[in-house]
Amino acid sequence: QVQLVESGGGLVQAGGSLRLSCAASGRTFNSYTLGWFRQAPGKEREFVATINWNNGGITNYAGSVKGRFTISRDYAKNTLYLQMDSLKPEDTAVYYCNARAPLGQYNYWGQGTQVTVSS
Repeated sequence: QVQLVESGGGLVQAGGSLRLSCAASGRTFNSYTLGWFRQAPGKEREFVATINWNNGGITNYAGSVKGRFTISRDYAKNTLYLQMDSLKPEDTAVYYCNARAPLGQYNYWGQGTQVTVSS
């Protein structure tokens, strides 16, 4: 059974930093794309960043977070990270970890972790 467990959310002032973690278990993720999505109140869930689990760890970022957020993974710990710097109030959302198979035949989600940025 695949499990994605996020942690690291919280309340931070604008300009501050947080690091989210996503502990992945239940299978190997070779060739998967792992990523972070977020959903603010009253809005649809949106893409934040993704990384190929192998394949050189190619990354992709939403324009709104590029240069401020960094996605990374630790093979030994089977963990995904999102380092968030220079946080803004508009980054406030529930952040979800996602693991997607290469052809989309499997798509897993974590339970989410709340990030609140105060002005």
